[in-house]
Amino acid sequence: MKIIIRILLICFIVNASCKKGVLDKVPLDMISDDVVWKDPALINAYLTQCYAETYVFCNVSTDNSWDNLWKGDAGPAPMWINEVSDESRTAWLSDAYPYKSGNLKINGGLLEWWESAYKVIRKLNQFIQTVPSSPLEDDLKEKRLAEARFLRAYNYFEMVKRYGGVPLITEAQDLDAPKDVLYPKRDKEQVIYDFVLSEIDAFLNDLPETSNDLGRPTKYAALALKSRAALYAGSIAQFGTVQLDGVTGIDASAANAYYQQAYNAADLVIHSGNYSLYKKYPDDKIENFKNLFLDKNNAEQIFVKKHDENNGMGNGGNGWGYDFFQCPLPNGWGSGNQNAVYLEMVEAFEYIDGRTGDLDRNAIQQGLWTTDQLWKDKDPRFFATVYTQNTLWKGELLDYHKGILKADGAIQTDGSYNGILANGIQNKTTGFGVMKYLDESHGNLIGSNGDWATSSTDFIVFRLGEVLLNYAEAALYLGKPGDALEAVNQIRERAGVAPLASVDQDKIRQERKVELAFEGHRYWDLRRWRVAVTALSRNFSGLQYILDYTTGKYKLLIIENVDGTVAPPAFYPQNYYLPITLTRTGNNPNLVENPGYQ
Repeated sequence: MKIIIRILLICFIVNASCKKGVLDKVPLDMISDDVVWKDPALINAYLTQCYAETYVFCNVSTDNSWDNLWKGDAGPAPMWINEVSDESRTAWLSDAYPYKSGNLKINGGLLEWWESAYKVIRKLNQFIQTVPSSPLEDDLKEKRLAEARFLRAYNYFEMVKRYGGVPLITEAQDLDAPKDVLYPKRDKEQVIYDFVLSEIDAFLNDLPETSNDLGRPTKYAALALKSRAALYAGSIAQFGTVQLDGVTGIDASAANAYYQQAYNAADLVIHSGNYSLYKKYPDDKIENFKNLFLDKNNAEQIFVKKHDENNGMGNGGNGWGYDFFQCPLPNGWGSGNQNAVYLEMVEAFEYIDGRTGDLDRNAIQQGLWTTDQLWKDKDPRFFATVYTQNTLWKGELLDYHKGILKADGAIQTDGSYNGILANGIQNKTTGFGVMKYLDESHGNLIGSNGDWATSSTDFIVFRLGEVLLNYAEAALYLGKPGDALEAVNQIRERAGVAPLASVDQDKIRQERKVELAFEGHRYWDLRRWRVAVTALSRNFSGLQYILDYTTGKYKLLIIENVDGTVAPPAFYPQNYYLPITLTRTGNNPNLVENPGYQ
């Protein structure tokens, strides 16, 4: 087999060392197996390519992303996961959003991770089979093999949470292999989860305890993956239904064993002494939560997808497009605000004394309000996560107002009134955007030649905050409410919100919703809890600010049905699993389709 390795990627990986010596040994367009597995630099390059092609680290899961960087993290794709949840709708560019209105059918297309997953899994299988006889030093060989197994486990987890059972392939397939090898059946969902969890146990101690490079896994990154995967398996067992003789679903009797694995793995991370909740700005809870996502290599981060400021749109750089697509105006394309946040998501943030964040929707549409009155004493995480009217951004207040209330009581919706524009510059659908991960120092007026992909913020794959919430959820179901309460209150104390006196399922789910908002968890949480049919088959709303000319306050209007009434949001029971698709079952007749897809 000939392995095509892109020269730009090799140069990026090996950096200066590839400028002399390595590339002189072989043709510049193709490097054979014989050369790769005998050259330590190329062995490392091969594995680093597997990291790069695991796009799901950054919530990018559209197949063939490497060949279409627009759908990689250089484009808007990392934000699409938020738009199919109950967190937000799209404001301008999304391949995923049309599926929100019940259009996930047998041809698939949403959040796919099949062809690309098996592509990288095949490479990892080849790596795992070949490296033991390679010239790498023994300690490095052991470490790199553990990394490869971590990547393989992560890819299988990303597949099983989408499709249920998938073919479990752990050896590189040859083209002349028997048909049952080349066209495998789907294994049971439980088999895939058990593989992921047992693999982690097998390689765990071959990974380092700590590392200066959070882009490579440590022992605790593997345990964080285990806590997440076992929690998901427990949820499937507890709330799901076994179908297709176990190809989808897990027997309910297995739930507690999975929750115990999630609890134990999370406990090891929490009590390792290597991580702590980010508290660099203890006197400013808003600034503290903002900087948790901007401050590289901080004490809460366990494993990240690394980015730099070099253009990632096909030019060898590792920048991503987050700031450009998610920022408020001004923006190089006159847009931004990729995720238009729902008012319901805003209401999920409580007040600092623990009161519900639900607004009295009738009352707020009466009279006039300042934004200080409207959001007074809101959970500091709200201000660090969401921007809206009068949010301070790059030294100026954002202006979302749509309409001006004139002195005679009439509302003007275009032009200007006595020198004041009827509409503010921020004119997106819901009145809210996502602040989380935004870097105010990034210039967002670029973009003519694909040079928007220069955001350098690392994307957090695993952090202690999530692990604490995994621990709390598992503890609750294991009959350990005290442990669950302590973990949740650690999160709330850091946030600056009143501690809970007791904890239950709804409170833990509520805390996950606000703490992990817009980090790519919510859609999968709703699915694994089997509540998505209710949570996602509903109309959502926004908030319109109308500027009162006389007082400078705002008349408020609830924008109903912001997703439209022609094709409102809809999630069907079969959507708890993605379809295998007609194309895949046509190519491999041994693949059975998921229930409900015709």
